[in-house]
Amino acid sequence: MLGGGHFPIDAGPLQHDEIDIGDDVPVCCLKNGLWLSRDKDVPFAIMMAPGGRFGLRSGVQVEIAVPTGGRGAQFSQELFRDLELQVSKGRTYRGRVISLEGHIDPMGDGSMVKVHRLGSVRRENVILPRKTLDMLDRNVAGFIAAREQLKSLQFQVRKGLLFYGAPGTGKTHTIHYLASQLPNHTTLLITAEQVGLLGEYFRLARFLQPSMMVIEDVDLIARERTHMHGPGEEALLNKLLNEMDGLREDAEVLFILTANRPDQIEPALASRPGRIDQAIEFPLPDEEGRQKLATLYARGLTISPELMELTVSRTKGVSAAFIKELLRRCAQFQLEFSKETVLTKEAVDAALQEC
Repeated sequence: MLGGGHFPIDAGPLQHDEIDIGDDVPVCCLKNGLWLSRDKDVPFAIMMAPGGRFGLRSGVQVEIAVPTGGRGAQFSQELFRDLELQVSKGRTYRGRVISLEGHIDPMGDGSMVKVHRLGSVRRENVILPRKTLDMLDRNVAGFIAAREQLKSLQFQVRKGLLFYGAPGTGKTHTIHYLASQLPNHTTLLITAEQVGLLGEYFRLARFLQPSMMVIEDVDLIARERTHMHGPGEEALLNKLLNEMDGLREDAEVLFILTANRPDQIEPALASRPGRIDQAIEFPLPDEEGRQKLATLYARGLTISPELMELTVSRTKGVSAAFIKELLRRCAQFQLEFSKETVLTKEAVDAALQEC
């Protein structure tokens, strides 16, 4: 026990947290720490502890104590600047997809960073029209390949894309593909339930750049002002716009916003270059697309050309997600009928009727 009065300090062994960074084994990280040292003529103390208020975890809090005066202020500014630089150089979450999971934990344990273990999506498994694929290549892979040259020419290297289309047309699936193709980027995944942490996400995007920031269902949190239901929604929209505008032009951040109803998005976001630079439509699959999807999701089933043609013709106007579920039901009915993996018309008919 150190000190007296109303605020005594308990000195004890170091405490650690096991932090998931996407590897098989979590990393043991210091949870609380106090350092006493001196830089030439400036004595200082640094304290690190879990951040947050009222039991809500919000990262790590670092405080520094220095003597009053200009020399102490200069030292503290330089230290925090160097700390931010070291964080930005870190590669712990490179190639990972992460999100923030603020939670109430009365014991103060655990990490608020969740690593999503997504399967790698290959290019041939992204079934989209050629026009859509070409636009994706030009605005993502092509843009990133040219980023350094664009920066040297003093062009903006942050970019915003809007993926829009009916539910189940492959927007999220394509984002998983893009994340797996950007091993030097950190992907931050934001759902509508996490928009209260927008400020923290933008800080992470700056620290961990190059980064890809994905905001799903943005039409739910950035709807046109005339369709809003209260000042809270407008404040949230303004927060998003201000955070996007607050990023430096040389910030290596790629924004991808997804929407099912793009017509309901606030024009100040959707129609403003510098915020959204390109809108990419994800249409319902055409006949060729439905055949490719049925072949992909048939997995171990054997489908005759005639039955494939019939299945494709009977699924006009459906989404990729519908076809995936249809083939799963076809497989289940087929196994119930005969225990064989050669798909029959009876199994397809039963699956379509149930869907």
